[in-house]
Amino acid sequence: MASCSFGSNKMANFRSEYKRPLWLNGECREIVGSWSRAGRVSMDTQEDARRCVSREEEMENPESPAACRLPWDCFSAWLDGVCVVTFDLELGQAMELVYPQDIRITEKEKTSICYLSFPDSYSGCLGDTQFTFRMRRSAGQRSVFQEDENYNREAPASLQRDTAHYFGYVYFRQVRDSSVKRGYFQKSLVLLSSLPYSNLFHTLLQLIAPEYFNKLEPCLEAVCNQIDRWPLPEPGLSLSLPIMGLVLQVKIPSRSDITDVSVTNEQQKDQLDPPYHITSVHELDLFRSLQSVLMNLQLLWELVLLGEPLVIMAPSPTISSEIVLALTGCISPLKFCSDFRPYFTIHDSEFKEYTTRTQAPPSLLLGVTNPFFIKTLQHWPHILRVGEPRMSGDLPKQVKLKKTNKIKTLDTKAGMYTSYKPFLHKDKTLIKQLLKGLQKKLPSSTLSSLLRKHLFELTQSFIIPLERYMGSLMPHHSSITPWKNPPQVRPFQQEELLKMLEHTGPQFSSAIKGDWMGLYRRFMKSPHFDGWYRQKQKEMREKLETAHLKVICEANIGTWIKNKSEVEIVDLVLKLRDKLLRAHRQHLPVSSVSLNRLKHHIDAVISSLPDDLQSILHPH
Repeated sequence: MASCSFGSNKMANFRSEYKRPLWLNGECREIVGSWSRAGRVSMDTQEDARRCVSREEEMENPESPAACRLPWDCFSAWLDGVCVVTFDLELGQAMELVYPQDIRITEKEKTSICYLSFPDSYSGCLGDTQFTFRMRRSAGQRSVFQEDENYNREAPASLQRDTAHYFGYVYFRQVRDSSVKRGYFQKSLVLLSSLPYSNLFHTLLQLIAPEYFNKLEPCLEAVCNQIDRWPLPEPGLSLSLPIMGLVLQVKIPSRSDITDVSVTNEQQKDQLDPPYHITSVHELDLFRSLQSVLMNLQLLWELVLLGEPLVIMAPSPTISSEIVLALTGCISPLKFCSDFRPYFTIHDSEFKEYTTRTQAPPSLLLGVTNPFFIKTLQHWPHILRVGEPRMSGDLPKQVKLKKTNKIKTLDTKAGMYTSYKPFLHKDKTLIKQLLKGLQKKLPSSTLSSLLRKHLFELTQSFIIPLERYMGSLMPHHSSITPWKNPPQVRPFQQEELLKMLEHTGPQFSSAIKGDWMGLYRRFMKSPHFDGWYRQKQKEMREKLETAHLKVICEANIGTWIKNKSEVEIVDLVLKLRDKLLRAHRQHLPVSSVSLNRLKHHIDAVISSLPDDLQSILHPH
């Protein structure tokens, strides 16, 4: 280590303070551990540390990719941290363990995590229970690093990092234990992440949690060290994720993946047998989640599409969180832009905000289990109350629609309480297909795919006419010239769009009939339209920027600068440099050949200027 620029004394202190055990193939070895995970040290110190870690890695495995990364870089790309919450007789729910120890969570966040990690006492969850929660980061947004920006650029909108919230993936165990004063062992293992990978992280918990409850902290530390050796989550790639002697095979979808949904067969479901293939990092069993509301699916799809406030009252956090997450995905490929809380308690910091009657309820999907919410949320316009799922003939027992102008006292029975009148008619074909599938005893994964395909195509039929109109606002390619600023996108005009929809809307092509125009008018006031429109504007600006850049790269600059003043030429140089900088920053789809040609253009233009200006514009 003497040759390392980090300094031998410094390195000795560094190693003694931050070493961590790592389990590989059943053997424990020592690696440099959890230093500076949250804060990120100065660039010089990072580079020194990388070189030192690299030397160690190269001695054991010269080809190891870990050599170029700081400890806990990979872990923090997947998880913000791991928490263990237990029940204390004096304190109630209490944080027993946080890992890594330097994770940046405030006391307020710890309190919220503790309450959200346990089911309400009314749920009566015995045995093992898994569910998901989502909570605001009280300390502001997650620090965004280059890897995060790269990921968000390539990932579909629904899988991008949520830097303003934590997703909490919970594995709760409650079993009788005579050795405990209260008579029960009650503990939750929680994975905190900014990534909406429900399926992957709950699968991971199924492997980790039972082992942890038996072996406790040493097992958890070893698992975290293994996650720190995973490849970074990269959209479009198939990844191998080693964990506890197994290797999970996953693929994170990319934005460029084909936006199509096909019906899977029984062999395509998740397998926890070799090769441990996980078909989707984020998709839940849609049929299981929505099985009790199939008859009202059209109504729920409209409520979600329009960003309406909707409460889901369920008997357990598992059911509430699965329904909420399923509903957020039912308008795919449209990005869900409202707020959502898969599981919410009376102790949450937003309790007053959501239960106040002095203002209208927010655009929010809210999952609750505590009966106290029956009274405090009865002013909400749409309430879905579900029970434990059970079969009624060939179809799971369905929630009945209970129309009411004003909900004074919420019925104790399951029901969809709303005065909303759907714009579209029910699609009876879907119910017939699902019934036929149940009669054939098709697996839930196949029925889920069928359901997902139906919802995807329904949303697509709604969105495609809007996409077509936005495309008509783009200026023609022939109007883009190299020596002028790119032309502007024509302004969006709602009445012009509605007029076009009257002649080319989905009412002419979709099998589902109803008031499509009324649905469009209402949609244009929703947060989902606002989110979709902003994204389309951004995409169109980038397309114009790319087209303009390509035209400049192919232009004959030498001809243009003839007879131009020095001021005009200097202005051109500055503009071209700005173009080049934005191309790199925005990662515009321009080939490296074109960008190199642009660099040569800039050099050629500068060389045509007097020496004094060259020295200013091209200092060497």
